[in-house]
Amino acid sequence: MRIDSITRLRAPNLYLSRPVIIARLDLGELAGRESADDVGFAARLLDLLPGLAEHHCGTARPGGFVGKLNQGTYFGHVIEHVTLELSHLIGREVNFGRTLQTDVPGSFDVVLECPRDEWAEDSVAGDLLRLALHLTGEMLAGRAPQITTELSRLASVYERSRLGVSAEALARAARQRDIPVRRLSEGTLLQLGYGCHRRMVWSAITGQTSAIGVDIASDKELTTRLLATAGIPVPESVVVRSAAAVGTAFHELGGPVVIKPLFSRQGMNVFTELATPDEAIAAFRLAGGGSVLMESYVPGRDYRVLVVDGRIVAAAELNAAHVTGDGVSDIAALIEQVNEDPRRGEGHSRPLTRLVVDDTAVAHLVRQGHDLESVPALGEVVWLRRNANLSTGGTSRDVTELVHSDVARICTRAAVAVGLDVCGIDLRLPDISAPLVPGTHAGAVIEVNASPGLRMHLSPNEGAARDVAGVIIDHLYREGAPARIPIVAVTGTNGKTTTARLIAHVLHRTGLGVGMATTAGVSVGDRLIYEGDASGPRSADMVLGDPGVEVAVLETARGGIVRRGLGYDSADVAVITNITRDHIGMNGIHTVDDLIEIKSLVAEEIRDGGHLVLNADDPGTAGLATRPTVRARDAVIRFFSLSPANPVVERHLRQGGTAYTIDDGWLVEADGTQRTALLHVRDIPGAFSGLASFMVANVLAAVAACRALGVGKDDLRRFLATLEPGRDNPGRPSILRLGDMPIVVDYAHNPAAISVMGQLVQQLWHRAAVAVITLPGDRCDDLVVESAHAVAQVFDRVVVYEDEDLRGRERGEMTKLIIASLCEVRPDIWCVPAVDLEDAFTTACVLDAPGDPILLLYEKLPPVLALLDRLGATPWVDDRQ
Repeated sequence: MRIDSITRLRAPNLYLSRPVIIARLDLGELAGRESADDVGFAARLLDLLPGLAEHHCGTARPGGFVGKLNQGTYFGHVIEHVTLELSHLIGREVNFGRTLQTDVPGSFDVVLECPRDEWAEDSVAGDLLRLALHLTGEMLAGRAPQITTELSRLASVYERSRLGVSAEALARAARQRDIPVRRLSEGTLLQLGYGCHRRMVWSAITGQTSAIGVDIASDKELTTRLLATAGIPVPESVVVRSAAAVGTAFHELGGPVVIKPLFSRQGMNVFTELATPDEAIAAFRLAGGGSVLMESYVPGRDYRVLVVDGRIVAAAELNAAHVTGDGVSDIAALIEQVNEDPRRGEGHSRPLTRLVVDDTAVAHLVRQGHDLESVPALGEVVWLRRNANLSTGGTSRDVTELVHSDVARICTRAAVAVGLDVCGIDLRLPDISAPLVPGTHAGAVIEVNASPGLRMHLSPNEGAARDVAGVIIDHLYREGAPARIPIVAVTGTNGKTTTARLIAHVLHRTGLGVGMATTAGVSVGDRLIYEGDASGPRSADMVLGDPGVEVAVLETARGGIVRRGLGYDSADVAVITNITRDHIGMNGIHTVDDLIEIKSLVAEEIRDGGHLVLNADDPGTAGLATRPTVRARDAVIRFFSLSPANPVVERHLRQGGTAYTIDDGWLVEADGTQRTALLHVRDIPGAFSGLASFMVANVLAAVAACRALGVGKDDLRRFLATLEPGRDNPGRPSILRLGDMPIVVDYAHNPAAISVMGQLVQQLWHRAAVAVITLPGDRCDDLVVESAHAVAQVFDRVVVYEDEDLRGRERGEMTKLIIASLCEVRPDIWCVPAVDLEDAFTTACVLDAPGDPILLLYEKLPPVLALLDRLGATPWVDDRQ
């Protein structure tokens, strides 16, 4: 058994509304075997992984998988469930899995859910799969696999890679408020919202946090000085840079003292309650020497107060790491018992941090007269640290309701003095519920923290949990403030790019900042910021992450959906132009119905109450309106059709719906019994008075989408009239002139598109034409043949060339196939092979009679336009455009 590939799909995808990976497995000699063929395999597997007995496996009850395992199931299915169980064992809670047989014998696709915010580049999922293959193979070979060490390693890797408690809580709070969340780094950087409503958070640092404030808070001496200037009680302190200076400062401050690095975090190298100069000097050296802050020790309890946007939102009393004796166990055993608490993990990945036995802990035990082998009395508290930090194993108690108003004022003033919108104030006080007595030094602010940890407030050991993450999100998005921008998703087989461009053109003219992603690239406003095929989720990220974008228009192609999932969580308007034969034979697509299933995801992942624009002239597309998932979204259906007599449109209008159609030469909005003429077809740029029916259909779809977004009728008329096809929609098609020869440049690359382009050329010039064609090499032979047949139906002179990107074909292979297919339909056809684009066009010019048009099909537009520009071609001027 081996893993041939692993692909990660974003959410939503064809399998789940959460991320998944798809692993292509080659089962080798196990391809024809089932689990029941190996006597005792099921029992051995369950002995190793007893949790498999809880797997439902589509039966809605525990034990479903065990039943299938005993009856006999293929080993791809076994690997799926073993991987899921291994995930559970390392604390990676995922439940969905599916195993699908591929077109290749012995090959299976195993689809497995991933945690929503798991870092996309993380290798844990692949390592779990490899471990599942290994242990399954070992058990089939009669060996007992040892997986404990590897599971422990993977658990540690996963703990380090997952979002920490604070970041996870922020992500959860945002989603509860319907705010999109995207993890941007291996760390905890999150993007909230879309476009102009985008906000950033990095743990508890927000996009509104002052960089100066963060730098101030990281400099403990400067923080203390600023707080003192603001009249806030702080410990007396001095910066020391040598052991001799420590001794001198100790006598000036009086003992006990605290030693801490000027720049440190999470209580690292902080030494408290140092009672003698020698202790202080030793701590100075342990703190790294150099420059450290030495301050007077403030007696009392440790408190952390969280201030957000100038107000206190939570407070906790902190206790240092400790164990409590039971009269039987030694300290080492008590530490192990505490660390068995599932709430404890490494670093900040869990509500509590594991207790660590290091030199600091051992030294502190010695001060208390203990070592790791000591057995404390029943109820005796043994401290492992002096400083009360959760990051060193401390615990917390919520005291939010006890904070005295004096303390509250000090905390909010401290946040203002440092300049932080979100900060943690560390205090030492006798009692946080008591007033501070001026001049008594009974309490002080000992530290101000930028990016404060939220664990102590979210999951205190005692007292009420506080939704501090929700408060921070509400600080970023005030009540009623939007987090989303309107998203228009456009999919289909033909017309996607043109329709997306039309929608973006109109919306841009209304004054909105439009971000658009199509197969031609990504643009923001009038600027092309990325050139290339941009119809997948990465391009959507580019648009949705741009703070200048107020509305997004996203062409959403089949390839991106299949290989990566959608690039957004839901669209406000979804447009499906048509679904016809293309990409057959790719990614397991065998029929148009398979294509419908893929593209239907765009319709099904629409926001509740969103608008779905469907082509009523295409049965596969129109049928999406009745899908249960679409109906459950309460989507507003807007049909478009070239004929007002379309039965789907007529029925929809009788039910009070809205449709867009052509009636007596006018583009009409029909709403129930109301009819409004919007635009005459002769005024549609690039439609040639309606002869280019595909362009008319694209405009109908675009108008429906724009109306769904609230664009007025008068604005639609005015803005559509400003469209310049050659500039705003190049190559879909572009018509140029070289001398008296018309040249039609288009991207048609499937039978339906080629057929309509051939008809347009005939209707415009009523004379024979020459076709210069190339077809994508990644299409199956049958589709290539069908496309060539469509060419032969119209053209009697054809020049065939191959694009530089052969898409997996051998050089010359496509040319031979296309020419053979052309001759099948039309034995007398004149077919000429060419070595490249320039040779093809030069040959076509030789074949062309004076005034005959040329249809030039391309894979990449820029080389075509560059060639024609070099030859002196100019835009075709025709009063029918």
